[in-house]
Amino acid sequence: MPRTINIEKAKELTKERLRRERKPLLEAQDVEFLRAQETSLGSTKDIVAEKQRLRDITKQVDSMKSIEELKTASIDKGKK
Repeated sequence: MPRTINIEKAKELTKERLRRERKPLLEAQDVEFLRAQETSLGSTKDIVAEKQRLRDITKQVDSMKSIEELKTASIDKGKK
């Protein structure tokens, strides 16, 4: 009997993986944001943009239609 894969479950698992991978990156950006605010030396614009990019990272999964595509999902996609 052939195996069937629940693509919706696979998408959710992929999103969970991406969330785990982005957690330390978001935490690091939080530290950088606080440092920039405390010192008033730097702009927080780039930090805010990166945090938003990281928050939005799971959205890439919504349009994926195959397991092969889900395997390519990464926190580096869309990084500038």
